[in-house]
Amino acid sequence: MRYGIHTFTRGATADPADLTSVARACDRLGFDYFGINDHVVISDHIDSTYPYTEDGSWAGASDAACLDVLSTLAFLSAVTTRVRLLTSVMVIPHRPPVLTAKMLATIDVLSRGRLTVGVGVGWMREELAALGAPSYERRGAASDEYIEAWRTLWRDKTAAYDGQFVSFSGVLCEPKPVQPAGPPIWIGGEGPAARRRAARHGNGWYPVAGNPAHRLDTVERFAAGVADVRQRAEANKRDPATIKMALFVPWAALGMPVMKDGVRVAFTGPRDALLEDMAAFEAAGLDVFLPALGAPTAGAMIERCEAFADAMGMAGS
Repeated sequence: MRYGIHTFTRGATADPADLTSVARACDRLGFDYFGINDHVVISDHIDSTYPYTEDGSWAGASDAACLDVLSTLAFLSAVTTRVRLLTSVMVIPHRPPVLTAKMLATIDVLSRGRLTVGVGVGWMREELAALGAPSYERRGAASDEYIEAWRTLWRDKTAAYDGQFVSFSGVLCEPKPVQPAGPPIWIGGEGPAARRRAARHGNGWYPVAGNPAHRLDTVERFAAGVADVRQRAEANKRDPATIKMALFVPWAALGMPVMKDGVRVAFTGPRDALLEDMAAFEAAGLDVFLPALGAPTAGAMIERCEAFADAMGMAGS
């Protein structure tokens, strides 16, 4: 099992010094991935439904301050040495495709090949509109073309692509990423469309465990999702073993177990309970586990990271 952490470009990890201290602590403790979320601009009035709460409300609506994820990862490439840098997740249509391919390749070069690109198609209609992205209704189709265009630019000496949403020819995009096939692309999202995209385009599937419409909060539900991705991969003549299975669990916490309907919620409770959950999910196909471990201050967040690393027996703890 590999371990990562999902963080935000606001709050305790928005200040450069605090962000550096948390990232360096995770680097030292043995975390394998350091993930940063993605928002660019926030509308003053949001009608879009947030998919990860029961009532569709989004806590981030009250604070529009957010650093850009790609600039932030470029910064982190200079203050870390080992941990992989993860967009967690980057909304594909937020940025022009050719420019995005260049920025991602740059981060991969600056980090000496430590970039993993977690991606999604986005949920906030207002943000996509403000950024001049393809229409909300066509964002999935556009995202598929963007991914194909990135890989073309990373691979070909003289790149060309002719699609409905992306079109270019005779483009020299240098330097190429350090990673020979380009940074791995993990497809975020929980539903059938995301699983189809992961099976066709992804080096990994990276869902959130708590989407009320597509819950992955039990071994049985997660195993079913993994099986679906693998079956779809085989249908696309891909080796399912080449697709990593990652899972973001926002509520994961050491300490008192959280109970729901008389049953302990997975990834809550004492160390032995979490280790039992890890083993069960790993047997179901999980390769990379990512909690949030957020806190009001960088110091408190580092303490939570240290406690988690110690409980999981990470090499640097």
